Amino acid sequence: MAAKTRFFTRFIRIFRLIGWFFATAARLRRLDGFTLAERNRILRDASARCLQLLNVRVDAPNPPPEYSGSLLVTPNHISWLDIFVVSLFYPSSFIAMKELAGWPLIGAAVRNAGTVFIDRSNRKDIDPITAAMSETLKAGGNVCFFPEARTSLGNGVLPLKAALFQAAINSGCAVQPVAMRYYAGGRRTEAVSFAHVGLIRSLWQVVSLPEIRVSVDIPPPLLPQEVQHKDRFEIKESVQAYLSAQVLADSPAPERLL
Repeated sequence: MAAKTRFFTRFIRIFRLIGWFFATAARLRRLDGFTLAERNRILRDASARCLQLLNVRVDAPNPPPEYSGSLLVTPNHISWLDIFVVSLFYPSSFIAMKELAGWPLIGAAVRNAGTVFIDRSNRKDIDPITAAMSETLKAGGNVCFFPEARTSLGNGVLPLKAALFQAAINSGCAVQPVAMRYYAGGRRTEAVSFAHVGLIRSLWQVVSLPEIRVSVDIPPPLLPQEVQHKDRFEIKESVQAYLSAQVLADSPAPERLL
């Protein structure tokens, strides 16, 4: 059985996380008055602090490729921790499930951070969201969406959805895959997954782990000239191939996705 933190430690982590949340929410309410660079610094610093409080160590074997333009960031999706991990490298406006908007306190905070909520089951949502993403990208900001459209257990990658890749084509921006794998006690873990649990139970599982390590692999982006010569389905296949290869590299149960 994997080691667990003491109950006292778990409650201390939660208490500190609550303090972090209210301090961060207050800062996010003032983001409209900041430049893009200042906004990105605030989001990166807040994310780093959250991961530190939860004893999450981020390993990136290869430094992210240097790129000066805006990026459509497309990670695999396992946990609510993913948002903070991605924000360390690419502070972004996130596209999130509409259910998140209704979460007490959290919904308002992530909205202030620039999150756009989408109902994936409603095709009418896709075109206006794509248009909003394109405008943000054209203005120089990064946009992140999880093309699996839901969380997995992290042992593999679910089939990606192609629709929102159209924003990269419309805006002429680069596409940046990000592959994440979570470990606890030196082994791949499903304990951080948000696939089958609610927020409270998920938080409890995370604070119960003495240390979490997340391995982050970031390839060179698909550059605008490459994007413009593909349709959204070809871009999706390129991202799927990369994410799957990285996530399956040491997967203990590649057939167990959900």
